[in-house]
Amino acid sequence: MYTKIITEEYIRERLKNGLRDDSRSPFTYRNITIKTGNMPNAEGSAEVTLGNTTVIAGVKVDVGTPLKDKPEEGSIITSAELSPMASDKYEPGPPTPEAIEISRVIDRGIRAANVVDTKSLYINEEKVWNAYIDIYAVNYDGNIFDAGTLAAIAALSTSKMPRFEDEKVVRENMGKLKINAISTSCTFAKVAGHILLDPDGNEEAFSNVRLTIANDEKYIRAMQKGLGGSFTPKELDQMIDMTFNKSAELRSSIKHAIGD
Repeated sequence: MYTKIITEEYIRERLKNGLRDDSRSPFTYRNITIKTGNMPNAEGSAEVTLGNTTVIAGVKVDVGTPLKDKPEEGSIITSAELSPMASDKYEPGPPTPEAIEISRVIDRGIRAANVVDTKSLYINEEKVWNAYIDIYAVNYDGNIFDAGTLAAIAALSTSKMPRFEDEKVVRENMGKLKINAISTSCTFAKVAGHILLDPDGNEEAFSNVRLTIANDEKYIRAMQKGLGGSFTPKELDQMIDMTFNKSAELRSSIKHAIGD
């Protein structure tokens, strides 16, 4: 775990001069690294480091039963685990509300952008493939949302597809999971009246409102507001414009990592 201990007053004074504790400008991401293939037993995997935040995502594809409202499609199921290894604010046990929110926000952006071609996961009337996306926080220093989305998309984009033959799952000579798009998310927080992209751990601790915007190359696909504060319509327009601007950089990082 890494979170530099500073005071809210210190952050406020820095922001008055247009700077953050790490000298970033308000709409600049921390350094991003993406590595794929770190979990050999998974169909696909990726590790993302965003500043001092590190997240790992693994994808497992297995046989399930079709949903009644989507009888000819498979499903994606996303979960997030926030372990004490990542931060002393996390505790062992069942998923916390924070972990559930993170998994739902990441899942919503992936579903709304139709990243996974769920129709290609159909096997027969009784069986479909389900893609399970498991996200693990290894080190926390803010913004698990964007780090988790990057890891999930990179893992999905490199995932192999097993075969179903003679009522058995065959994990040899696998093809590729069919992906329709690459989506990303940008998370903003308001600290002392200032809008900040990619908040670190201390900035998150002192923020009163948060917004995560997920999009693909053309459209905003999902939004999730957190905490009790608010944004003005002008601030919302600014964040949407910034999201489209920054998402091009994020997609480029993913494509470089997956060799596309």
